Amino acid sequence: MKRTKIVATISDRKCDVGFLKELYEAGVNVMRLNTAHQTLEDAMKVVDNVRKVSDDIALLLDTKGPEVRTVGIEEPVKVAKGDVVYMSGDLKQLDERMIHVSYPDFVSDVVIGARVLVDDGDVEFVVYGKNDNRLELIASNPGVIKNRKSINVPGGNIHLDSLSEKDRSFIEFAIENQLDFIAHSFVRNKQDVEVIQQMLDEHNSPVKIIAKIENQEGVEHIDEILDHVYGVMVARGDLAIEIDAEKIPRIQRMIVHKCIESKKPVIVATQMLHTMIEHPRPTRAEVSDIANAVFSGTDAVMLSGETAYGAYPLEAVRVMARVAEANEPTTPPDSNRNLVRINNETTAALARVAVRMTTMLPIKAIVIDTISGRTARYLSAFRGNLPVYVRCYEKRVMRELALSFGVEAYFSERPGSRDEFMRGVPQMLLERGYQPDDQILVIGGSFGHVRGASFLEVCKISDIK
Repeated sequence: MKRTKIVATISDRKCDVGFLKELYEAGVNVMRLNTAHQTLEDAMKVVDNVRKVSDDIALLLDTKGPEVRTVGIEEPVKVAKGDVVYMSGDLKQLDERMIHVSYPDFVSDVVIGARVLVDDGDVEFVVYGKNDNRLELIASNPGVIKNRKSINVPGGNIHLDSLSEKDRSFIEFAIENQLDFIAHSFVRNKQDVEVIQQMLDEHNSPVKIIAKIENQEGVEHIDEILDHVYGVMVARGDLAIEIDAEKIPRIQRMIVHKCIESKKPVIVATQMLHTMIEHPRPTRAEVSDIANAVFSGTDAVMLSGETAYGAYPLEAVRVMARVAEANEPTTPPDSNRNLVRINNETTAALARVAVRMTTMLPIKAIVIDTISGRTARYLSAFRGNLPVYVRCYEKRVMRELALSFGVEAYFSERPGSRDEFMRGVPQMLLERGYQPDDQILVIGGSFGHVRGASFLEVCKISDIK
């Protein structure tokens, strides 16, 4: 059983039911909608088709977030190294060397000496002068500037609103259509996610927030962000533009570590199998990249263009699944891990003991039931080597656990008693290939949701009557 989860980006242009079913059967757990390239109608098409495949598949909607782009460029602008251009958010500023951007206050927020990167860093400029209306920049390398391309100012402090009108409409879409996750781009601090949470609260929506960390501010405020989100995505594309690329592996490892300690699902994303957009096989470096994410203990790895528009989407998923499964055994359980943000000491202690016992006894699987998913996330945090089968009584909770390492959640009606829950365990395990003499560990609760897990039991499957 593959314990690392896979997130696949799905485009409305490539989302027929048969294709989505193949991805799901190959190992995809969560399907992502990138709203930067979709309309509401496009997104609805993807949602409808995913739900035709299986209720088990979680849906993650990715917002654009606060960003700056070039605007009003009718013909691509060629620049040579050393060329001088102007840049402004004031569309009334006219000059044949003027490049307009989507943020009106861009000039006031950018300081002299700052680096301005266009189109994911393909063209770099340095600001050497400014006045109230425009920046004066010099090109560090040759390139072509096109319309609607990204603008980044590494280390800069751009005071953009957290949510655009398009973001708000898509968040309302996620609420109305009961999606599972909203991944918000360019999260800089807790205020950026509090704005979304306020919208969710106004609609009494259970949709969970994933913070995408893509800039220096987000890295610096990771602890306060973790207090206000369900999980985190290490979005290495923009992160490597905003921060020196050689620092990204260390930052990735730090964020993954903090998320595991906090029992928060963490996704490592961007260009994991970028070569497979056009080629049937990955590079050795890409295989190592996935393996290193697995070694660090990430909950999930993500595919973007590989499945959204690539030539080999199914092969990319299969490669990712094989690499994850082959390298997971090299990472031992850590029952001594320091957990933070503990909201139930008893559940945390039972989960810690359970994982420790699996290293001492010939236990083949852990079985639990859950109302909120809390016990499953505690078990996942210790990164045990055995599968954790989780009986969920809400399909929403089942899909939320699609982002948690080592967890296989399934839906069932709520039993009338603890004994009824136990009686359902043998059939579930035997259907999955276990044998009657196999030893298992069961965690459950006898006193309701508020009290959480309260007992731990080790037995053979055949002992359960």
